[in-house]
Parts: sequence; C-alpha cells; structure tokens
Amino acid sequence: MYARNDMPISFPGLFGEWEFNPSPVAIPFGNGIYWYGIIICLGLVLAVLFCSRRAKDYGLTEDNVYDMIVWQIPLCIIGARLYYVIFYLDLYRDADGGLNWGRMAAVWDGGLAIYGGIITAFFVLLAFCRKRKLSFGAFADLGVMGLFIGQAVGRWGNFMNREAFGGETTLPWRMRLWTSATEYIEVHPTFLYESLWNLAGLALLYFAISKVRTFDGECACFYFIWYGLGRTWIEGLRTDSLYLFGWTLFGQPIRVSQLLSVALAAAALVVLIVNKQRHPRGRAALFVTRQAALAAEKKESPVSEEK
Repeated sequence: MYARNDMPISFPGLFGEWEFNPSPVAIPFGNGIYWYGIIICLGLVLAVLFCSRRAKDYGLTEDNVYDMIVWQIPLCIIGARLYYVIFYLDLYRDADGGLNWGRMAAVWDGGLAIYGGIITAFFVLLAFCRKRKLSFGAFADLGVMGLFIGQAVGRWGNFMNREAFGGETTLPWRMRLWTSATEYIEVHPTFLYESLWNLAGLALLYFAISKVRTFDGECACFYFIWYGLGRTWIEGLRTDSLYLFGWTLFGQPIRVSQLLSVALAAAALVVLIVNKQRHPRGRAALFVTRQAALAAEKKESPVSEEK
C-alpha cells in the first residue's frame, strides 16, 4: 500500500476529526530539502552531542567521537543506500535489463535502509578503533546509545513522508492515510512503535545496563537484542518490507530485516552469555578502568630531575 504525501494525516481514534497535513518538502530549493533529511540530521546531532558528553564514562574523549563521526556519516549513507539497492535491484534496471547507475546514486529520490547503515557503522568503527588503538567494545557501548537516539528521532521522518506504516487496524491509535483523493486506509503507525521502542531501549541502557556492565561490548549486545526483538515484531506489521529476493520460508516471503534481526539478536545473546561468564562482576575488565589506572600511574610516577 502507498499513501499520498499531499493528503492529511489523522488519528481518528484519539483526536477525532483533527488533521495534520505537512508537506514532505521543508524548503523548495533544488531537488527540495525534505523534512526527512532535516529530522535525520537532528537525530544525528543529538546522538553526537549525547555521545560526546558521555565519552569519558567509556574511557574515550570528545575528540574521539568527533573524529569517528567524520568517517561514519558519508560511509554509512553509502552503506544504507547499497543495502536498499541490492534488495530492490529491479527498480534500478532500464528497459533492456541493464543497471541504471544514475538512479542508484540518486539518494535524494529516497531509498535508505537502517540496517545497511548499522552494518557499515560496525566495520567503520572497527577500523577506526584499530587505527587509534581504542577499545572497539567500549566505543560500541557508547555508540549504540547514539543509535537509539538517532533511530527514535529519525523515524519521525517516515511520518512526514507518509511511509513505513503497517497494515490496516481498528486500534484506537490507528493512523489514517489517504491513498487517493476519496479513499483512505487506517493503519498501524509503525514509525511510532519503533520510535517508542528505541526510547525505551535508550532508557534501559542509560539508567540500568550501562551502570552494571562488566565487559566492553555489553551495552552493544543489549542494543542488538532489544532492537532485534522490536524490529522483528514491527517489521511483521509493515507493508513495505525489503524481501530476500524471491525466496520463501513455509510458503511466506522472507523479510530481510526480520531475518537479520533474529540472527543479530541471537548472536548478541551468545556473546553476552559467554562474556558474562568470563566477567561475572566488577568493572576491572572495562577499558575505562584500565585507562584510569594508566592515568593514575603517569600522575604518580616521579619526574626525573634535570642535571
């Protein structure tokens, strides 16, 4: 199902006849500056500011965060676009079956997949930490809080575009969208489900998990388990899923995000269990603890006198 982006949005079960009719284009300049892009940028800025402020809790510095994000932003956009294009490859073919490279590169026409960005972010962070001799696990623990923030905010860009919604429902919080000038559908507001799910994950991570972590990477494990479970549920409600080519399982097409969510959540759970057994309590194994010990050593070491 596709909704028109020039028709109003409403929540009749909550607000009656009240309607909201935003244009997806915030500033009509060039190809247009879309609310989607502005909201994504807002999520990114909030995520970076949060992570830079909390960097010291993980043995890192603000400069580490800013240096890393310079690499992350362009490469993650490329990764998110590649992921989308690979699974929607037929949309980028010409009449003769050849690939239209220009359309593939036209990010401004839409088509980014969050998992493509997350996978790219993983490898970029791994390379960055090896280069700078930083703990990948500690940086990942910090970074996933930024991911929760960015995703919670960014999903509102889907709202402005009238996209990424679920199947039809009669629940009180159903969202009404118009498919033509005279016909509408009332659907699950899955953008809202995922935004709230990410906010709940951030709260659990910030107020609980991060306070009791015993190994670097523990928060990252929680992120993949929490987000994976939520995305598996929410993806099953959506009507615009990416499918795994033409493959089926038990007679049903395989949704790429559901499959990947289950796989990542399962892998994260194994990593969490194994490392919790190795480091059952205390913070001695954490990168921030080791960095604090090194700093104390340097401070206490006697300075040789010049002769």
